[in-house]
Amino acid sequence: MKSAKFISAIILSAVAVTGTAALAKGPRDREPVSFQELDTNGDGQVTKAEMEAHRLQKFTSADTDGDGKISVEEMQAEAQKKANDRVSDMFERHDADKDGFLTTDELPKPRRADKMFDRLDADGNGSLSEQEFANARDGMGRHHKKGGRPDPDNN
Repeated sequence: MKSAKFISAIILSAVAVTGTAALAKGPRDREPVSFQELDTNGDGQVTKAEMEAHRLQKFTSADTDGDGKISVEEMQAEAQKKANDRVSDMFERHDADKDGFLTTDELPKPRRADKMFDRLDADGNGSLSEQEFANARDGMGRHHKKGGRPDPDNN
């Protein structure tokens, strides 16, 4: 039972962090832009000019004071807006009884938590030692430092 609570705590933390962290990642790490968003004239083709216009629109949206520069505060505000939208979407999808609260029964069920736990449990004893936990943390750290790509020096 402790393992299930531990995994749930990790997943809840990951959901909370991911909502904000995903906003700060580069373009290849965000949700992809739809073809329709880029094809602004609706001709069934996306040009370099349409792609550049989309990029500039994102910049202009974040540049709330219109000075042609984005400050840390403007970027943080844009990221917070996106995080708020994600949280609202999550509630809309998972608040089954529409009471404005999520219960543990309404939280999304982790798809691969058992498989991941089993992989981290190197000795297969059904629990994680401090060393197994540290190894997992270090492995994730190397994975995230390289933008999701394994570090060739530490494989």
